[in-house]
Amino acid sequence: MPKQESIISIQDLSVGFGDKIINKNLNLDVYRGEILGVVGASGTGKSVLLRTIIGLIPKRAGTIKVFDQDFAALNDNQRRSIECRWGILFQQGALFSSLTVKQNIQLPMREHLNMSEHLMDDLAILKIEMVGLKPDAAGKFPSELSGGMIKRAALARALALDPEIVFLDEPTSGLDPISAGEFDQLIATLQKTLGLTVFMVTHDLDSLRNVCDRIAALGDGKVLETGTMEKMMQSDHPWLKAYFHDARADTRVNTRVPV
Repeated sequence: MPKQESIISIQDLSVGFGDKIINKNLNLDVYRGEILGVVGASGTGKSVLLRTIIGLIPKRAGTIKVFDQDFAALNDNQRRSIECRWGILFQQGALFSSLTVKQNIQLPMREHLNMSEHLMDDLAILKIEMVGLKPDAAGKFPSELSGGMIKRAALARALALDPEIVFLDEPTSGLDPISAGEFDQLIATLQKTLGLTVFMVTHDLDSLRNVCDRIAALGDGKVLETGTMEKMMQSDHPWLKAYFHDARADTRVNTRVPV
């Protein structure tokens, strides 16, 4: 079996706030073309890890390599070049409320690309349709969208620059089961169609089962286990046994809030 290519490689990562250490000597590889689900109890540093990888939170120690480059060692221009190769969907979508969907999607284009308004308009509509929204969503403001539409619009913005990596922070939180299932399927379809690598922070067992190629479980400041859902189910680690085998696991996937 050929060796998998690590598109993100994290070694001995430590992150903290004040006296509190969130991640300590954490090691993790994300392989090109996979959907990696990152799971863990509240406060285990799932979102902190994502934000540290993309440079929003400073690390205290360790190395983060993206595309085989040490992100911390790059200059500003080199960092911007790397950032153009990833897209991010934050938990609540993080759309700018004063901008339309089209304008939100065009923000990365305006920042990083040099193209005409006409071409940006065409590309924005393409991204809108790509995530399953109707073209008339382009002129709507976030306040006019449902929760599911906000997630899709935010995903369209994450795809604006045709990234190789997409970071998703709790992408199905706040969605009803049907909408969440449809969003999972959208992620899987886009991953296959576009050849994306997906780093997905989630607590959603349905997402872990249905779309993730591999799972990384966080706890005690580090990665407790990595592998397929089958491997997680077979683990003897107390937290993994409780999370994946507890009687409430069957209901945990249905705790999404209707929109």
